Amino acid sequence: MSDEAPVPTGAAQDSPGDQQRGARRRVLAAAGVGHFVEWFDFGLYGTLAVVIGKHFFPSDDPQTSLLASFAVFGASFVVRPLGGLFFGPLGDRIGRRAVLSMVVLLTSGSTFVMGLLPTYSAIGLMAPVLLVLVRLVQGFAAGGESSGATALLAEYATPKRRGYFSSFVDTFGFLAFVAGSGLVLLLTSVLSGNSMDTWGWRLPFLLAGPLGLVGLYMRRKLEDTPDFRKLEETGSVESSPLRTALRTGRAAMLFCCGFVVIKAVGHWSLQSFMPSYLQSTLGFSSTVSYAVTTVGLLAIAIAVPFMGMLSDRVGRKPVMLVACAGIVLLSYPAFLLMAQGGAWGALAAMLVLGCLIAAFDGASSAAMAELFPTSIRYGSMAIAYNLAVAVFGGATPYFSTWLIGSTGNNLAPAFYISVCALITLITVTRARETAGTSLRDV
Repeated sequence: MSDEAPVPTGAAQDSPGDQQRGARRRVLAAAGVGHFVEWFDFGLYGTLAVVIGKHFFPSDDPQTSLLASFAVFGASFVVRPLGGLFFGPLGDRIGRRAVLSMVVLLTSGSTFVMGLLPTYSAIGLMAPVLLVLVRLVQGFAAGGESSGATALLAEYATPKRRGYFSSFVDTFGFLAFVAGSGLVLLLTSVLSGNSMDTWGWRLPFLLAGPLGLVGLYMRRKLEDTPDFRKLEETGSVESSPLRTALRTGRAAMLFCCGFVVIKAVGHWSLQSFMPSYLQSTLGFSSTVSYAVTTVGLLAIAIAVPFMGMLSDRVGRKPVMLVACAGIVLLSYPAFLLMAQGGAWGALAAMLVLGCLIAAFDGASSAAMAELFPTSIRYGSMAIAYNLAVAVFGGATPYFSTWLIGSTGNNLAPAFYISVCALITLITVTRARETAGTSLRDV
Protein backbone atom coordinates (compact mmCIF):
# COMPACT_ATOMS: atom_id res chain seq x y z
CA MET A 1 0.00 0.00 0.00
CA SER A 2 1.39 3.38 -0.98
CA ASP A 3 2.29 5.89 1.73
CA GLU A 4 1.64 8.78 -0.63
CA ALA A 5 -1.51 10.78 0.02
CA PRO A 6 -3.93 10.65 -2.89
CA VAL A 7 -4.43 13.75 -4.97
CA PRO A 8 -7.95 15.07 -4.35
CA THR A 9 -10.38 14.78 -7.21
CA GLY A 10 -10.24 17.84 -9.42
CA ALA A 11 -6.86 18.91 -8.05
CA ALA A 12 -3.93 19.30 -10.36
CA GLN A 13 -0.25 19.18 -9.60
CA ASP A 14 1.87 22.03 -10.88
CA SER A 15 3.98 21.19 -13.88
CA PRO A 16 7.74 21.87 -13.77
CA GLY A 17 7.14 24.82 -16.08
CA ASP A 18 4.54 26.29 -13.73
CA GLN A 19 6.87 25.81 -10.78
CA GLN A 20 9.71 27.57 -12.61
CA ARG A 21 7.46 30.48 -13.56
CA GLY A 22 6.27 30.73 -9.96
CA ALA A 23 9.84 30.72 -8.72
CA ARG A 24 10.78 33.48 -11.16
CA ARG A 25 7.84 35.60 -10.01
CA ARG A 26 8.95 35.23 -6.40
CA VAL A 27 12.51 36.15 -7.35
CA LEU A 28 11.30 39.19 -9.26
CA ALA A 29 9.23 40.33 -6.28
CA ALA A 30 12.04 39.81 -3.77
CA ALA A 31 14.74 41.38 -5.94
CA GLY A 32 12.38 44.20 -6.88
CA VAL A 33 11.37 45.07 -3.33
CA GLY A 34 14.98 45.10 -2.18
CA HIS A 35 16.10 47.16 -5.15
CA PHE A 36 13.19 49.55 -4.65
CA VAL A 37 14.22 50.09 -1.03
CA GLU A 38 17.85 50.60 -2.02
CA TRP A 39 17.19 53.30 -4.60
CA PHE A 40 14.32 54.94 -2.75
CA ASP A 41 16.83 55.54 0.02
CA PHE A 42 19.73 56.53 -2.20
CA GLY A 43 17.74 58.78 -4.52
CA LEU A 44 16.05 60.82 -1.82
CA TYR A 45 19.20 62.82 -1.22
CA GLY A 46 19.30 64.03 -4.82
CA THR A 47 15.63 64.93 -4.82
CA LEU A 48 16.01 66.96 -1.61
CA ALA A 49 19.42 68.44 -2.45
CA VAL A 50 18.17 72.03 -2.32
CA VAL A 51 16.65 71.62 1.16
CA ILE A 52 19.65 69.67 2.46
CA GLY A 53 21.97 72.39 1.21
CA LYS A 54 20.08 75.00 3.25
CA HIS A 55 20.27 72.98 6.47
CA PHE A 56 23.78 71.56 6.31
CA PHE A 57 25.66 74.14 4.18
CA PRO A 58 23.98 77.50 4.88
CA SER A 59 25.23 80.37 2.74
CA ASP A 60 24.12 83.78 1.50
CA ASP A 61 24.52 82.36 -2.02
CA PRO A 62 22.01 79.54 -2.77
CA GLN A 63 24.28 78.29 -5.55
CA THR A 64 27.09 77.73 -3.04
CA SER A 65 24.81 75.72 -0.75
CA LEU A 66 23.59 73.63 -3.67
CA LEU A 67 27.11 72.94 -4.90
CA ALA A 68 28.16 71.84 -1.41
CA SER A 69 25.12 69.57 -1.20
CA PHE A 70 25.95 68.00 -4.57
CA ALA A 71 29.59 67.61 -3.53
CA VAL A 72 28.45 65.40 -0.66
CA PHE A 73 26.18 63.56 -3.09
CA GLY A 74 29.21 62.89 -5.26
CA ALA A 75 31.34 61.85 -2.28
CA SER A 76 29.09 58.84 -1.69
CA PHE A 77 29.87 57.69 -5.23
CA VAL A 78 33.62 57.81 -4.58
CA VAL A 79 33.34 54.87 -2.18
CA ARG A 80 31.05 52.85 -4.43
CA PRO A 81 33.98 51.12 -6.17
CA LEU A 82 35.20 50.05 -2.73
CA GLY A 83 31.76 48.64 -2.04
CA GLY A 84 31.87 46.87 -5.39
CA LEU A 85 35.30 45.42 -4.60
CA PHE A 86 34.02 44.13 -1.26
CA PHE A 87 30.49 42.94 -2.02
CA GLY A 88 30.96 41.78 -5.62
CA PRO A 89 33.63 39.09 -5.12
CA LEU A 90 31.91 38.13 -1.86
CA GLY A 91 28.73 37.49 -3.83
CA ASP A 92 30.69 35.21 -6.17
CA ARG A 93 31.98 33.26 -3.16
CA ILE A 94 28.99 32.94 -0.83
CA GLY A 95 26.07 33.66 -3.16
CA ARG A 96 23.90 36.49 -4.43
CA ARG A 97 21.13 36.19 -1.81
CA ALA A 98 23.28 36.60 1.31
CA VAL A 99 25.16 39.63 0.01
CA LEU A 100 22.06 41.39 -1.28
CA SER A 101 20.49 40.94 2.16
CA MET A 102 23.48 42.64 3.81
CA VAL A 103 23.34 45.50 1.32
CA VAL A 104 19.68 46.40 1.81
CA LEU A 105 20.04 46.34 5.61
CA LEU A 106 23.11 48.58 5.58
CA THR A 107 21.59 51.12 3.20
CA SER A 108 18.20 51.40 4.87
CA GLY A 109 19.84 51.77 8.29
CA SER A 110 22.12 54.59 7.18
CA THR A 111 19.25 56.36 5.42
CA PHE A 112 17.09 56.16 8.54
CA VAL A 113 19.93 57.77 10.50
CA MET A 114 20.05 60.59 7.95
CA GLY A 115 16.50 61.51 8.89
CA LEU A 116 17.63 61.98 12.50
CA LEU A 117 20.76 64.07 11.88
CA PRO A 118 20.98 67.47 13.61
CA THR A 119 21.49 70.40 11.24
CA TYR A 120 24.18 73.08 11.05
CA SER A 121 22.10 75.47 13.18
CA ALA A 122 22.07 72.89 15.98
CA ILE A 123 25.66 71.56 16.11
CA GLY A 124 27.65 73.62 13.61
CA LEU A 125 30.37 71.95 11.54
CA MET A 126 29.67 68.52 13.00
CA ALA A 127 26.40 68.45 11.04
CA PRO A 128 28.00 68.27 7.56
CA VAL A 129 30.67 65.90 8.92
CA LEU A 130 28.00 63.46 10.10
CA LEU A 131 26.13 63.89 6.82
CA VAL A 132 29.23 62.94 4.86
CA LEU A 133 29.85 59.87 7.03
CA VAL A 134 26.29 58.60 6.57
CA ARG A 135 26.46 59.17 2.81
CA LEU A 136 29.75 57.27 2.64
CA VAL A 137 28.09 54.28 4.31
CA GLN A 138 25.22 54.52 1.82
CA GLY A 139 27.64 54.68 -1.10
CA PHE A 140 29.65 51.70 0.14
CA ALA A 141 26.51 49.58 0.43
CA ALA A 142 25.18 50.73 -2.95
CA GLY A 143 28.35 49.35 -4.53
CA GLY A 144 26.91 45.86 -4.10
CA GLU A 145 23.32 46.46 -5.13
CA SER A 146 22.77 46.99 -8.87
CA SER A 147 25.27 44.41 -10.07
CA GLY A 148 23.98 41.85 -7.58
CA ALA A 149 20.33 42.39 -8.45
CA THR A 150 21.19 42.24 -12.16
CA ALA A 151 23.10 38.98 -11.72
CA LEU A 152 20.23 37.52 -9.69
CA LEU A 153 17.57 38.26 -12.29
CA ALA A 154 19.74 37.36 -15.29
CA GLU A 155 20.63 33.98 -13.80
CA TYR A 156 16.99 33.13 -13.13
CA ALA A 157 15.78 34.24 -16.58
CA THR A 158 15.41 32.06 -19.66
CA PRO A 159 17.76 33.04 -22.53
CA LYS A 160 14.91 34.24 -24.76
CA ARG A 161 13.44 36.53 -22.08
CA ARG A 162 16.57 37.66 -20.26
CA GLY A 163 16.37 41.22 -21.55
CA TYR A 164 12.79 41.57 -20.33
CA PHE A 165 13.39 39.90 -16.97
CA SER A 166 16.66 41.69 -16.23
CA SER A 167 15.22 45.07 -17.19
CA PHE A 168 13.09 45.05 -14.04
CA VAL A 169 16.22 46.04 -12.13
CA ASP A 170 15.89 49.47 -13.71
CA THR A 171 12.09 49.44 -13.57
CA PHE A 172 12.09 49.03 -9.80
CA GLY A 173 14.93 51.53 -9.48
CA PHE A 174 12.96 54.19 -11.34
CA LEU A 175 9.78 53.31 -9.45
CA ALA A 176 11.76 54.00 -6.29
CA PHE A 177 12.80 57.37 -7.71
CA VAL A 178 9.13 58.04 -8.56
CA ALA A 179 8.07 57.13 -5.04
CA GLY A 180 10.72 59.39 -3.53
CA SER A 181 9.98 62.28 -5.85
CA GLY A 182 6.22 61.76 -5.51
CA LEU A 183 6.42 61.66 -1.72
CA VAL A 184 8.41 64.90 -1.69
CA LEU A 185 5.83 66.42 -4.06
CA LEU A 186 2.98 65.30 -1.76
CA LEU A 187 4.66 66.64 1.36
CA THR A 188 5.49 69.93 -0.37
CA SER A 189 1.83 70.29 -1.39
CA VAL A 190 0.14 69.39 1.91
CA LEU A 191 2.48 70.78 4.56
CA SER A 192 1.69 74.34 5.49
CA GLY A 193 4.07 77.27 5.56
CA ASN A 194 7.71 76.31 5.75
CA SER A 195 7.04 72.95 7.43
CA MET A 196 8.65 71.03 4.57
CA ASP A 197 11.86 73.02 4.90
CA THR A 198 11.99 72.83 8.69
CA TRP A 199 11.02 69.22 9.49
CA GLY A 200 9.00 67.63 6.67
CA TRP A 201 12.10 66.75 4.66
CA ARG A 202 13.04 64.21 7.36
CA LEU A 203 9.95 62.04 6.88
CA PRO A 204 10.97 60.28 3.64
CA PHE A 205 14.34 59.32 5.15
CA LEU A 206 12.68 57.89 8.27
CA LEU A 207 10.54 55.61 6.08
CA ALA A 208 13.75 53.78 5.17
CA GLY A 209 13.63 51.87 8.46
CA PRO A 210 10.43 49.87 7.91
CA LEU A 211 11.02 49.60 4.16
CA GLY A 212 14.45 48.12 4.78
CA LEU A 213 13.00 45.45 7.06
CA VAL A 214 10.53 44.46 4.33
CA GLY A 215 13.35 44.23 1.78
CA LEU A 216 15.48 42.16 4.14
CA TYR A 217 12.65 39.73 4.82
CA MET A 218 11.93 39.26 1.11
CA ARG A 219 15.56 38.64 0.24
CA ARG A 220 16.18 36.25 3.10
CA LYS A 221 13.30 34.12 1.82
CA LEU A 222 14.97 33.73 -1.58
CA GLU A 223 16.84 30.68 -2.79
CA ASP A 224 20.09 31.40 -4.60
CA THR A 225 20.18 31.32 -8.40
CA PRO A 226 20.23 28.00 -10.29
CA ASP A 227 23.51 28.95 -11.96
CA PHE A 228 25.24 29.68 -8.65
CA ARG A 229 23.85 26.53 -7.04
CA LYS A 230 25.25 24.58 -10.00
CA LEU A 231 28.70 26.02 -9.25
CA GLU A 232 28.35 24.92 -5.63
CA GLU A 233 27.23 21.41 -6.58
CA THR A 234 30.16 20.91 -8.95
CA GLY A 235 32.73 22.56 -6.67
CA SER A 236 33.37 25.28 -9.26
CA VAL A 237 32.93 28.33 -7.02
CA GLU A 238 35.97 30.56 -7.42
CA SER A 239 38.12 30.80 -4.30
CA SER A 240 39.52 34.12 -5.51
CA PRO A 241 36.97 35.62 -7.93
CA LEU A 242 38.57 39.06 -7.84
CA ARG A 243 41.93 37.72 -9.01
CA THR A 244 40.25 35.65 -11.72
CA ALA A 245 38.16 38.58 -12.90
CA LEU A 246 41.20 40.85 -13.19
CA ARG A 247 43.15 38.14 -15.02
CA THR A 248 40.50 36.90 -17.46
CA GLY A 249 37.76 39.51 -17.60
CA ARG A 250 39.53 42.82 -18.21
CA ALA A 251 38.21 43.35 -21.74
CA ALA A 252 34.64 42.55 -20.72
CA MET A 253 34.95 44.88 -17.74
CA LEU A 254 36.01 47.71 -20.05
CA PHE A 255 32.94 47.13 -22.21
CA CYS A 256 30.80 47.13 -19.06
CA CYS A 257 32.32 50.46 -17.99
CA GLY A 258 31.52 51.92 -21.39
CA PHE A 259 27.92 50.74 -21.21
CA VAL A 260 27.49 52.35 -17.79
CA VAL A 261 28.69 55.85 -18.76
CA ILE A 262 25.42 57.08 -20.25
CA LYS A 263 23.38 54.86 -17.95
CA ALA A 264 24.84 56.59 -14.89
CA VAL A 265 24.81 60.10 -16.33
CA GLY A 266 21.26 59.71 -17.64
CA HIS A 267 19.91 58.35 -14.35
CA TRP A 268 21.43 60.96 -12.11
CA SER A 269 20.77 63.83 -14.52
CA LEU A 270 17.05 63.11 -14.58
CA GLN A 271 16.61 62.02 -10.98
CA SER A 272 19.01 64.20 -8.96
CA PHE A 273 20.06 67.14 -11.09
CA MET A 274 16.71 67.89 -12.75
CA PRO A 275 14.66 68.92 -9.68
CA SER A 276 17.24 71.51 -8.61
CA TYR A 277 17.86 72.61 -12.23
CA LEU A 278 14.17 73.30 -12.78
CA GLN A 279 13.96 75.27 -9.52
CA SER A 280 17.28 77.07 -9.17
CA THR A 281 18.19 77.66 -12.82
CA LEU A 282 14.91 77.80 -14.76
CA GLY A 283 12.84 79.34 -11.97
CA PHE A 284 10.01 76.82 -11.72
CA SER A 285 8.25 76.39 -8.40
CA SER A 286 9.20 73.42 -6.27
CA THR A 287 5.78 71.86 -6.88
CA VAL A 288 6.11 72.07 -10.68
CA SER A 289 9.71 70.83 -10.54
CA TYR A 290 8.85 67.77 -8.49
CA ALA A 291 5.74 67.09 -10.62
CA VAL A 292 7.71 67.18 -13.89
CA THR A 293 10.40 64.94 -12.44
CA THR A 294 7.90 62.47 -10.99
CA VAL A 295 5.91 62.08 -14.23
CA GLY A 296 9.08 61.74 -16.28
CA LEU A 297 10.55 59.07 -14.04
CA LEU A 298 7.26 57.15 -14.02
CA ALA A 299 7.25 57.12 -17.82
CA ILE A 300 10.76 55.64 -17.80
CA ALA A 301 9.75 52.93 -15.32
CA ILE A 302 6.81 51.92 -17.51
CA ALA A 303 8.82 51.93 -20.74
CA VAL A 304 11.88 49.95 -19.57
CA PRO A 305 10.35 46.41 -19.64
CA PHE A 306 9.01 46.95 -23.16
CA MET A 307 12.48 47.97 -24.27
CA GLY A 308 13.90 44.88 -22.57
CA MET A 309 11.39 42.77 -24.49
CA LEU A 310 12.40 44.51 -27.72
CA SER A 311 16.06 43.71 -27.05
CA ASP A 312 15.13 40.02 -26.75
CA ARG A 313 13.64 40.17 -30.25
CA VAL A 314 16.04 42.36 -32.21
CA GLY A 315 19.20 42.16 -30.07
CA ARG A 316 20.86 44.28 -27.42
CA LYS A 317 23.10 46.27 -29.78
CA PRO A 318 20.43 47.78 -32.06
CA VAL A 319 18.38 49.03 -29.11
CA MET A 320 21.39 50.48 -27.30
CA LEU A 321 22.77 52.10 -30.46
CA VAL A 322 19.50 53.84 -31.31
CA ALA A 323 19.17 55.04 -27.71
CA CYS A 324 22.70 56.46 -27.61
CA ALA A 325 22.38 58.15 -30.99
CA GLY A 326 19.09 59.69 -29.91
CA ILE A 327 20.63 61.09 -26.74
CA VAL A 328 23.58 62.55 -28.68
CA LEU A 329 21.25 64.29 -31.13
CA LEU A 330 18.33 65.31 -28.91
CA SER A 331 19.87 66.38 -25.59
CA TYR A 332 20.40 70.01 -26.63
CA PRO A 333 16.94 70.42 -28.25
CA ALA A 334 15.37 68.87 -25.15
CA PHE A 335 17.15 71.28 -22.78
CA LEU A 336 16.22 74.19 -25.07
CA LEU A 337 12.57 73.14 -24.95
CA MET A 338 12.79 72.81 -21.19
CA ALA A 339 14.14 76.36 -20.88
CA GLN A 340 11.70 78.01 -23.27
CA GLY A 341 8.55 75.91 -23.27
CA GLY A 342 7.19 76.47 -19.78
CA ALA A 343 6.01 73.62 -17.57
CA TRP A 344 4.56 71.59 -20.46
CA GLY A 345 7.73 72.06 -22.46
CA ALA A 346 9.79 70.88 -19.50
CA LEU A 347 7.60 67.79 -19.18
CA ALA A 348 7.85 67.03 -22.91
CA ALA A 349 11.63 67.37 -22.79
CA MET A 350 11.80 65.12 -19.74
CA LEU A 351 9.74 62.49 -21.55
CA VAL A 352 11.95 62.62 -24.66
CA LEU A 353 15.13 62.11 -22.66
CA GLY A 354 13.39 59.56 -20.44
CA CYS A 355 12.26 57.36 -23.33
CA LEU A 356 15.80 57.26 -24.70
CA ILE A 357 17.24 56.35 -21.30
CA ALA A 358 14.52 53.69 -20.94
CA ALA A 359 15.53 52.17 -24.28
CA PHE A 360 19.15 51.92 -23.23
CA ASP A 361 18.30 50.55 -19.79
CA GLY A 362 15.95 47.95 -21.23
CA ALA A 363 18.78 46.33 -23.17
CA SER A 364 21.85 47.12 -21.10
CA SER A 365 21.18 45.17 -17.89
CA ALA A 366 21.10 41.84 -19.72
CA ALA A 367 23.95 42.93 -21.98
CA MET A 368 26.20 43.56 -18.97
CA ALA A 369 25.35 40.24 -17.32
CA GLU A 370 26.03 38.41 -20.58
CA LEU A 371 29.59 39.70 -20.70
CA PHE A 372 30.77 37.48 -17.82
CA PRO A 373 30.72 33.81 -16.73
CA THR A 374 28.72 32.92 -13.63
CA SER A 375 31.78 32.33 -11.45
CA ILE A 376 32.91 35.98 -11.67
CA ARG A 377 29.74 37.75 -12.83
CA TYR A 378 28.76 39.56 -9.64
CA GLY A 379 32.25 40.83 -8.84
CA SER A 380 33.17 41.79 -12.40
CA MET A 381 30.00 43.78 -12.89
CA ALA A 382 30.27 45.38 -9.45
CA ILE A 383 33.80 46.64 -10.09
CA ALA A 384 33.20 47.90 -13.63
CA TYR A 385 29.75 49.32 -12.93
CA ASN A 386 30.78 51.24 -9.84
CA LEU A 387 33.98 52.62 -11.33
CA ALA A 388 31.98 54.16 -14.16
CA VAL A 389 29.25 55.38 -11.83
CA ALA A 390 31.82 56.94 -9.50
CA VAL A 391 33.57 58.83 -12.29
CA PHE A 392 30.54 59.89 -14.32
CA GLY A 393 27.30 59.40 -12.37
CA GLY A 394 28.19 60.83 -8.98
CA ALA A 395 29.79 63.89 -10.51
CA THR A 396 26.85 64.64 -12.80
CA PRO A 397 24.75 66.94 -10.55
CA TYR A 398 27.80 68.85 -9.30
CA PHE A 399 29.51 69.10 -12.69
CA SER A 400 26.30 70.14 -14.47
CA THR A 401 25.63 72.85 -11.88
CA TRP A 402 29.26 74.00 -12.10
CA LEU A 403 29.06 74.14 -15.91
CA ILE A 404 26.10 76.49 -15.76
CA GLY A 405 27.85 78.79 -13.30
CA SER A 406 31.14 78.76 -15.19
CA THR A 407 29.81 79.25 -18.70
CA GLY A 408 26.70 81.29 -17.96
CA ASN A 409 24.88 78.95 -20.33
CA ASN A 410 21.81 77.29 -18.83
CA LEU A 411 21.90 74.64 -21.57
CA ALA A 412 25.50 73.57 -20.91
CA PRO A 413 24.55 70.25 -19.20
CA ALA A 414 23.11 69.05 -22.51
CA PHE A 415 26.60 69.00 -24.05
CA TYR A 416 27.94 66.91 -21.16
CA ILE A 417 25.14 64.37 -21.57
CA SER A 418 25.72 64.20 -25.33
CA VAL A 419 29.47 63.58 -24.93
CA CYS A 420 28.81 60.79 -22.44
CA ALA A 421 26.28 59.21 -24.80
CA LEU A 422 28.88 59.35 -27.57
CA ILE A 423 31.38 57.46 -25.38
CA THR A 424 28.84 54.69 -24.84
CA LEU A 425 27.82 54.71 -28.50
CA ILE A 426 31.41 53.99 -29.55
CA THR A 427 31.66 51.24 -26.93
CA VAL A 428 28.47 49.53 -28.11
CA THR A 429 29.60 49.53 -31.74
CA ARG A 430 32.65 47.49 -30.75
CA ALA A 431 30.80 45.04 -28.48
CA ARG A 432 29.52 41.68 -29.66
CA GLU A 433 25.83 40.78 -29.71
CA THR A 434 24.92 38.56 -26.76
CA ALA A 435 21.12 38.28 -26.86
CA GLY A 436 19.83 34.71 -26.60
CA THR A 437 23.12 33.19 -25.46
CA SER A 438 23.41 30.79 -22.54
CA LEU A 439 25.13 32.39 -19.56
CA ARG A 440 27.07 29.19 -19.02
CA ASP A 441 28.53 29.51 -22.52
CA VAL A 442 30.02 32.99 -21.91
